[in-house]
Amino acid sequence: MHLDEGRRAAEAGDWVAAGHAFVRAAMEGSAEGAELATRVTVELAPLADGGSAEAAALLAGIYLEYFDESALPLAVSYARAAAEAGLAAGQRTYGHMLVRGLGVAEDRERAAELFRAAAEGGDAYGSFNLAQLVDDPDESLRLFEVAAREGIVVAGAVLADRLSALDRDEEALHWYVWAAERGHTGAINAAACWYRDGFGTIPDPVQAVRWFFVLLAHGDGDGIHEAIQLVKAGALNEEQLREAGRLAGDPGAAEALIDTVLGGGRTQESDQP
Repeated sequence: MHLDEGRRAAEAGDWVAAGHAFVRAAMEGSAEGAELATRVTVELAPLADGGSAEAAALLAGIYLEYFDESALPLAVSYARAAAEAGLAAGQRTYGHMLVRGLGVAEDRERAAELFRAAAEGGDAYGSFNLAQLVDDPDESLRLFEVAAREGIVVAGAVLADRLSALDRDEEALHWYVWAAERGHTGAINAAACWYRDGFGTIPDPVQAVRWFFVLLAHGDGDGIHEAIQLVKAGALNEEQLREAGRLAGDPGAAEALIDTVLGGGRTQESDQP
């Protein structure tokens, strides 16, 4: 979808829109998207050199993510120009370079100023980055929540971790589930374990197995062993397992577990004299 969107924008001569679309495709794992993003730089450079802060910020990001270190000076130059123009994306990108010392001397204080400006300009990643630099724990939590509510999934997972460290377990579980629902595998595992062990809630084996099933669907097989142990311990019956499968959107996983654990047990019992 993003590739098609980018191609249409390119055909229309909207190189900034095309570049953004190709980058989105690349961020979702498209090698073609990454290749097209690098190619579009030749069209973006004249726009950035002509004063387009948006083109400059986009160029900086592409040079930073999809080129080797030889492109760092260009990335720094365009990021700084976009930041000085007051563009939130440029402020965030240049701030990232300052935090990491990428092509510039490390300057966390200046980076925090830029992240704050980006956050105040409505940039969700600016809020997320600033949250990791501020000393005030309450402000940090607030910024993580702002970023999460703007759709930054990892911000919700980190917020849950921070709340957990403060023993605010009910709130932490809420954000683990929030991030789990959006595909964050660390949060999926945390939600499963917390429901199993009763952190932030009473133990809920149905919800625990639900999230272990979801973890399995994301390619992590460790959770299924935990689910098997719960079933073997008698924490769930067949009906509850099927409910967990339904909630996970994977009824087949529930049936497989029933056949493997409960089905085998029934067969052994029926074979006894």
